[in-house]
Amino acid sequence: MTGNRNFIIDVLLKLHIAACVIFIFAPILGSFVFSLNSDRFPSLPLGQFSTEWYRLIWEDPFVWTGFYNTVIVGFVVAVIATLLGFGGAYTDFRYNFFGKNIYLALALLPPTIPVVIMGLAMLAFLSRVNLSGSTISVIIAHGVMCSPFAMAIIRLRLSQMDPDLEAAAWNLGGNEWATLRHVIIPFTKPAILAALFITMAVSFDEFAVAWFVSGLNETLPVKILGFLQGQVSPRINAIGSLAFVSSITLIILAQILLRNSSKEKS
Repeated sequence: MTGNRNFIIDVLLKLHIAACVIFIFAPILGSFVFSLNSDRFPSLPLGQFSTEWYRLIWEDPFVWTGFYNTVIVGFVVAVIATLLGFGGAYTDFRYNFFGKNIYLALALLPPTIPVVIMGLAMLAFLSRVNLSGSTISVIIAHGVMCSPFAMAIIRLRLSQMDPDLEAAAWNLGGNEWATLRHVIIPFTKPAILAALFITMAVSFDEFAVAWFVSGLNETLPVKILGFLQGQVSPRINAIGSLAFVSSITLIILAQILLRNSSKEKS
């Protein structure tokens, strides 16, 4: 009886997972399909195979402007967020101090704040310091949002490190900077690269906060929102498909790096 019950539970869990995957990826798959459909409106039966909508976005200067802003913001945010995340994670690993739990709670807080509240708060702050409506404002806002992701990834890697390695490096004559350069950073290199990819992917996909603070310097997700508000265009499916491929590629690269680092640890 117990064996049958476990079998039924396993089957139900697998069906539940399959249903969740279908629920999540069915709209994305539909977007891919309709982006290659010659018909203007997404309907069945499908029209002929066509890459017309990709050609239109290729020739659209507004799309290229949004893509350029997205790449610049994503790259700069990834570097800044990873640097901040590494500093925060190493501080947690290396030092014990009063209020450390509060420090960790505050450092990891931004992703838990609703994006509308975060966007309004960022808009109010950046307007006060005359930075609202520029690319720098998007970089600052996304940096605040992405740093906790980098910190969590690097912190996880540091938790797998033997604390005696630092002491051994010091006993061999290395100072703190030399130990950081030759011991800590090489050990955390896979996590650092993974954090770069993850934070870049998060910045690529984020539009709510960027919509509040970007002004005329819109990123690609904000451009897509503008297309949705103005008209129903099949270009949205094409842009969304390319954005999804870009983001999922970065996430897969990050997962490969983290998995390889886990294998090296074991």
